[in-house]
Amino acid sequence: METLFIGSNTIFLDEVSSTNSYAIELLKNVNLAEGTLIFTNNQTQGKGQRGNKWNAEPQSNLTASIVLKPSFLTSKNQFYLSKITALSCYDVMAEFKEASQFDIKIKWPNDILVNQKKIGGVLIENTYSSEKINFSVIGIGLNINQINFAPELNATSLKQLTNKEFDLNMVLQQLCKRLEVNYLKLRNGKFTEIDANYLQKLFAINTWRTFEIEKELKLLQLKTVTEEGFLKLENKQGEVFNYELKEVKWVW
Repeated sequence: METLFIGSNTIFLDEVSSTNSYAIELLKNVNLAEGTLIFTNNQTQGKGQRGNKWNAEPQSNLTASIVLKPSFLTSKNQFYLSKITALSCYDVMAEFKEASQFDIKIKWPNDILVNQKKIGGVLIENTYSSEKINFSVIGIGLNINQINFAPELNATSLKQLTNKEFDLNMVLQQLCKRLEVNYLKLRNGKFTEIDANYLQKLFAINTWRTFEIEKELKLLQLKTVTEEGFLKLENKQGEVFNYELKEVKWVW
């Protein structure tokens, strides 16, 4: 692995229920080195946002977790971990596809879309010591060589888009490189640069979209994402509201 620390220490599991769950349990007894990479050929009970499952065909996709120790971050600015992880996944997708031919976007908070279909997702689970983040387990799923998806998933993969087979280890190595670059930017306090990069690639920014809020459908304009990770939406009357993930649902 051509990185300083992310992926230098690796744990490969032929099959596991969830790489995130495995990492969290391991951290209870083992002081894992920062950048430890846990990946698998078959994740049987992958976790997504809102308690959803992340379904991945065995030996076809990238399913991995990376352990970080961002003690320089407080709980207030933890969303920067979502930003840099989403940006890293975006960079990997852009590297393996001609960006001019595909519409690659980050859908708040950290899903990756290509041509408005989901190709990747992120689940971050943190442990805290006072207000500081002690450990962060960054779970990443990327659809690489899977071809068939249930229609309701609205998903795609690199192979489906390009008609090419991809080496999963090569994609994983590129992901570790990209994440390390972005993590070091975060560690060096380049918050403004990260914010601008994230907003530039954000799906549906400054457009009107339908959202479900408190079981009611509302047409709102996506204005921005705050530093704390809230989605800032505006209605037709010019009223602005901030929502966290559990309060709002996209309606396609």
